Parts: sequence; structure tokens; C-alpha cells
Amino acid sequence: METTLNTSTQNGWKIATGLAVFTVLYNIGEGLVSLYFGAHDEALTLAGFGVDSFIEVISGLGILAMITRLRRYGSAERGRSEKLALQITGSCFYVLVVGLLLGAGISIWKSQQPETTVAGIIVSVLSIVIMRLLASWKIRTGKQLRSASIIADGKCTMVCVYMSVVLLVSSVLYALVHLPFIDAAGMLGLAWFSFKEGQESFEKAKDNATCCDHC
Repeated sequence: METTLNTSTQNGWKIATGLAVFTVLYNIGEGLVSLYFGAHDEALTLAGFGVDSFIEVISGLGILAMITRLRRYGSAERGRSEKLALQITGSCFYVLVVGLLLGAGISIWKSQQPETTVAGIIVSVLSIVIMRLLASWKIRTGKQLRSASIIADGKCTMVCVYMSVVLLVSSVLYALVHLPFIDAAGMLGLAWFSFKEGQESFEKAKDNATCCDHC
């Protein structure tokens, strides 16, 4: 019985590690595609979404390090390197917020309009589906391992779904009505979620929380 339990736990940790690795690799691909088409089509919301994906890569690497530590040492006190990673991630999110706000302001001032938002629609739909499934899998694995950290990480992944919904709504609305301020509104939506992510990163670093408390 104990051997079976240990095997199940080991498999659970392998799955958790695999999910963390997939999260990092997916965000790298998503970021590259979003930045390319965001620049090519002058779709600022898509470009901002791409930058966010690369910040999520930094966060994902921190989660991967956390999982590795949990597998080896259990729920020991958070290491200095992990706190530093959280602080760097939080700072990156705050920088992104400033960039998104400036971009939205410039977009409104110049009445900038994307050439097309088709790429944004495709990227956001894929992200919604994949991140939603990924979040559910992480939460299920966390419950199997009785790990609050893994469960919280799964709930954090849902924030990516919310940001993808913002991108999808702004892209679809622009494709339908072509109002110049819709892209700027999408950037403001991303700025809000980026601010919340940055805030939570610093709170986790300060309080040794496991993940997004607001999720």
C-alpha cells in the first residue's frame, strides 16, 4: 500500500514538473508569435500580450524552481533566490503596466488602428483553451499531491485566461466595428491584470505566500 502511494506521489510530481516545463515553453512560443504579428499588424494589444507572455516565462521558471525544491526538501522556507525571482517578476510587470498605459495614450492621441486583428483572435482563442486545460490539470495534480503551492499555481494560470479574454474581446470588437479606441481599451485591460500580477509577486516575496491570493 505504501509503495503504491509513493509511486502515485512520484508520478504526481513528474506531472507537476512536466506541466511547469510546458507552461514555460508555451509562453515562449506565444510571446514570439504575439510580438511578431503585433508589430507587423500594428496591433498594440497583441504586442503587449506578447510581452506579458515573456514575463510569464520568468514567473514559470520560478514555479519550476519551487517544484524542484518541494520535491527535494518539502515545504521548507522559501529560498533567497526564489524571493529575488519574484521581485524581478513583479518589477517586470510594473514596467509592462507603464508601457501599456503609454501605448494606450499614444494610440488614443494618434487614433492608431491595427491593420488587422485576426492574429489576436487566433492567439487568444488558443490561449484560452490551452491555459484553461492547463489550469485544471495543475489544480487536479496539486490536490493529488496535497500541495497548496501547486493548486495556487493552477489558479494563477487562470489569470492568463482572463488576459486572453481581454485580447479576444478587443480583437473581435475591432474586427466588427473598427473603432480606433478599442485597441487602446484592450491595452488598459491588460495593464490592470499586469498590475495585479506585479502586486501579487511582491506580496509573495514579502510574505512567503505560495501564489496569487486574488485568484
